[in-house]
Amino acid sequence: MGVSLTKGGNVSLTKAAPALNALTLGLGWDVRTTTGADFDLDASALVVGADGKVISNGHFVFFNNKRSPDGSVEHSGDNLTGEGAGDDEAVTVTVSALPPEADKVIVAASIYDADTRNQTFGQVRNAYVRVVDNASGEELARYDLSEDAATETAMVFGEVYRHGTPDNPEWKFRAVGQGYASGLAGIAQEYGVQL
Repeated sequence: MGVSLTKGGNVSLTKAAPALNALTLGLGWDVRTTTGADFDLDASALVVGADGKVISNGHFVFFNNKRSPDGSVEHSGDNLTGEGAGDDEAVTVTVSALPPEADKVIVAASIYDADTRNQTFGQVRNAYVRVVDNASGEELARYDLSEDAATETAMVFGEVYRHGTPDNPEWKFRAVGQGYASGLAGIAQEYGVQL
């Protein structure tokens, strides 16, 4: 069982797993109330540089672009309903394959077609992100989102970031919990994706 984080908290993944090479960011959620329309949450990941912007449009990984150009970040595929226990969607990050200019990998989720379906994160419960070491299968960290996000249609769950130098990196995870009322497009714009 990994470290349970609160909003803003961080943990060293490298200290927990010194040989860390690939990790999975698993996201899960349940629907609290339904309007009858399907509730489709989509995980995404953005590989950003020190300037806080994506290093290329191809480094915005989501259901329409499942793999970064260098193969360092890969999306598991779209789960349309969030049914069942366990992770609903996952993003795999191979930290050794991240380009040297990559400063962090931001993991987010957004509600597909939220405005049309009149859906927000206020209708989602038990949302979480967990970090798993692929080599051992061990959960290194977990962040359960607790705040009520009544108007938000997208949420940055957390980020894996490099501490130290590219030659001798320490990989850490920070629980973010930042909501956006402007959906996935709002997150994409914030991090410099050209839509």
